[in-house]
Amino acid sequence: MTARLERLHLRATTYARIRAFFAERGVTEVETPILSAAGNTDPNIRSFGTRFTGHVDAGSPERWMRTSPEFPLKRLLAEGMGDCYELGRVFRDGEAGGRHNPEFTMLEWYRVGWDHARLAREVIDLFEHLMLLAGRTFDVVETEYSSLYRNVLGVDAFTDPVERLREALGEVTIDGEGLGRDDWLDLLMTHRIQPEFPRDRITVIYDYPASQCALAKIRPGKPPVAERFEVYLGRYEVANGYHELNDAKEQRARFERDNAVRRERGSREMPIDERLLTVLDRMPACAGVALGVERLLMVLADTDAIADVMAYPFAEA
Repeated sequence: MTARLERLHLRATTYARIRAFFAERGVTEVETPILSAAGNTDPNIRSFGTRFTGHVDAGSPERWMRTSPEFPLKRLLAEGMGDCYELGRVFRDGEAGGRHNPEFTMLEWYRVGWDHARLAREVIDLFEHLMLLAGRTFDVVETEYSSLYRNVLGVDAFTDPVERLREALGEVTIDGEGLGRDDWLDLLMTHRIQPEFPRDRITVIYDYPASQCALAKIRPGKPPVAERFEVYLGRYEVANGYHELNDAKEQRARFERDNAVRRERGSREMPIDERLLTVLDRMPACAGVALGVERLLMVLADTDAIADVMAYPFAEA
């Protein structure tokens, strides 16, 4: 009980320091809806749904609990909000375990006029600022996605055939039924690369395969790359950022491709956020990043169990 209470104090102190960090940099805290008529189309993310039983004039009765505040934050950016962030609860169905909880806290922020590389440096600044809480220091390593796979596993993540990627898993046994190229790359990350990251290192990986663009811009080239980055604290993936796409036509196509994958998998298609698409072309050039606060707290508290940094995990809620 004493350890739990100490970690709740750690959480409170971390929140205060996060807010002070952004206040000093002129980034405004905002609060956006948790329930939305639109859902997250990402085929790898499952959303909680609910229904509103009040008057029909209130809007669509079917609502989805947000998996991220991304869409309403981008709508605010399109209206001229400027640099902003939100620190709040998000929800993902089916994600429970030693490092996952179906409800958790996300810190998400956007910088107008920045690209993903500049924002990645600010993420590092925030982490180094917060590490003072635990009296710890971290080395920083920045690497391109392609260089990481080549240096660690000897594979070309952009051009090697799937068979070569499967071989690189070594003794790891996986049922490959229905898996695509990006799935195998993800498995190499989670099973071969990520577990070897040193405990006291911040690892920044940037410029992903274009097929993993999500909501990021794609930079033309041979090969083209998605202008996104991920940040790891030790072995934990903590942050995921993009040089944000602000092309509504392209974004609609990506949403529709997501739903096509959902159909193929027998999953329900998710309602597309038309309010976002209506204003996305007006969103200024910017970069954004989402950060899992519990993962950060796990590093600060030096624990491998997400339950250790929560008042009550899902099983006890």
